[in-house]
Amino acid sequence: MKLKKDSRNSSTINILVILQKCVCLNSKNKNSSALNQKAGISPPEIISTNAVVQIQKLRKVQPSSQELIDGILKGSISSLSRAITLIESSNTNHLAKANEVINACLPHANKSIRIGITGVPGVGKSTFIEAFGKQLTGLGKKVAVLAIDPSSMINNGSILGDKTRMEELVKDQNAYIRPSASGETLGGVARKTRETITLCEAAGFDTILIETVGVGQSETAVHSMVDFFLLLKISGAGDELQGIKRGIMEMADAIIINKADGDNLKKANLAKTEFNRALHLFPTKKSGWIPKVSTCSSITHEGIPEAWNMILQFLKVTQNNGFFHKNRKEQNQYWLLETINEQLKTNFYSNPKIQKLLETNKKAVEKDEISPFTAAHVVIDTYLKK
Repeated sequence: MKLKKDSRNSSTINILVILQKCVCLNSKNKNSSALNQKAGISPPEIISTNAVVQIQKLRKVQPSSQELIDGILKGSISSLSRAITLIESSNTNHLAKANEVINACLPHANKSIRIGITGVPGVGKSTFIEAFGKQLTGLGKKVAVLAIDPSSMINNGSILGDKTRMEELVKDQNAYIRPSASGETLGGVARKTRETITLCEAAGFDTILIETVGVGQSETAVHSMVDFFLLLKISGAGDELQGIKRGIMEMADAIIINKADGDNLKKANLAKTEFNRALHLFPTKKSGWIPKVSTCSSITHEGIPEAWNMILQFLKVTQNNGFFHKNRKEQNQYWLLETINEQLKTNFYSNPKIQKLLETNKKAVEKDEISPFTAAHVVIDTYLKK
């Protein structure tokens, strides 16, 4: 079998070469399988590097704003992914294009249920999301999973391994998994997660699942961008009281004790009772919803359908009393102010004059020539007078 020039990329060529070598090796072994009865394949022609170069050039070509918008509205995963990469970019040259895409998608957004899922590392968030996501796609839902991975404080890198942990869901045509690095933002929430939600909704995803890092104050940030906030727990971890102290339970609309299977089932039911009692210590939620506690197993899928039914009950209650839409409006205002704060901070620290003055005042503070508070006022006053 011969290949026409420029008809295959380099990856396909490499695979064919490997297969041919395997066939040739097998043909030399008299005791080998039926492969030695085949003549094998003829080696591919040497293809001009133009094909590879052209493919690489196509990948580097940046689509226009309108092309991205059209692709997203048609449900193109490629366009959606490229648009998300664009809005996550720290390059100021990409800002105008990103804003154009987001503004065009806004009229097509806000038609989903946004669910935040949090819990300490090891509680089984990714396994739960895969089981829960498969349950939803089985009901005809289109699910987008925005998984926020913690970034290293040393090299700023991130593993972004959620696609490898959700092996079944990642192959589902009605699911989209987008891992993002948390960066340096408060609580480990990616800077553009809110805009990513808008793009996913415009692309036709009706259920958005946001998985938090599970450490620090990430829960607070995610709570301000979702409709339903789910807290995953495991029994026997000794964190029941710690969970109450952190205040995380005040934000939770539901608590699910995960890994309730096998020998752990009895402990999970006991933990369910304890958390039910703890919830009575908190004041009534503004939503009018009474938080629930349940158990589930992401392995046996016990309790997974019940988790979705509980969310449907929440939607019914909050949409009937008007809280659902009121909460979304308040969240929009919150992110308006957060974005202003972030932009002011960026402009301040990127100002060349301020950078020089800041270094000078840092040295003065180190030598105890000026107090940190006085130095801060000097730098800020200079910035305001620019």
